[in-house]
Amino acid sequence: MAAVKFYVVWVGHKPGIYKSWADCQAQTKGYPQARFKSYESEAEARQALEKGWQKSLNFSGKGSSAATNTSKSASPESAPEIDFDSISVDVGCSGNPGIVEYKGVDTKTGEIIFYQGPIAKGTNNLGEFLAIVHGLAYLQQQGSNKTIYTDSVTALSWLRKKEVSTNLVRDSSTEEIWTLVDRALKWLRSNSYSNKIVKWDTKKYGEIKADFGRK
Repeated sequence: MAAVKFYVVWVGHKPGIYKSWADCQAQTKGYPQARFKSYESEAEARQALEKGWQKSLNFSGKGSSAATNTSKSASPESAPEIDFDSISVDVGCSGNPGIVEYKGVDTKTGEIIFYQGPIAKGTNNLGEFLAIVHGLAYLQQQGSNKTIYTDSVTALSWLRKKEVSTNLVRDSSTEEIWTLVDRALKWLRSNSYSNKIVKWDTKKYGEIKADFGRK
């Protein structure tokens, strides 16, 4: 029997705690800047609801979204020192495959720039890939040439190739993440960018600023 999850909705049509992904999604799908997260126990969920999403998700928010640009695409590269005028992205995955969340934060302050999730079923690598593309789209909307940091070698490879290589099947349980991935691939193939996409040096700098702290 699958473990029961408790879904906290801080910002949505009707904030509260829900015991199924379907109920959570009903309160958050289509709601601007919805904030929600799953927990293993009802006690954890109630505590998180009381704390608020800023403290529970370890960030405070600014908006997000997508756009277009015509500048030349840049290849991922390494940097000897951190460029703090940048954004960092990372994924949180409960199981692999499992529930996926990702976010982009200001590398200097740790403040949220965008957040997506929970996505019902996906993989860590797909979440990392989506986070990078979301970051690129967001920066284009802002007219910004800022660097993006990621700690995923696989996602960087997929970004260069503009295609993903995964064993995750396409079925009703994975429809949500595949819809996002297909959209991201379409965006990559029809847009270009000049932002640097840099591999975060975890050994040198510690965990990436956007880390979900679940290791």
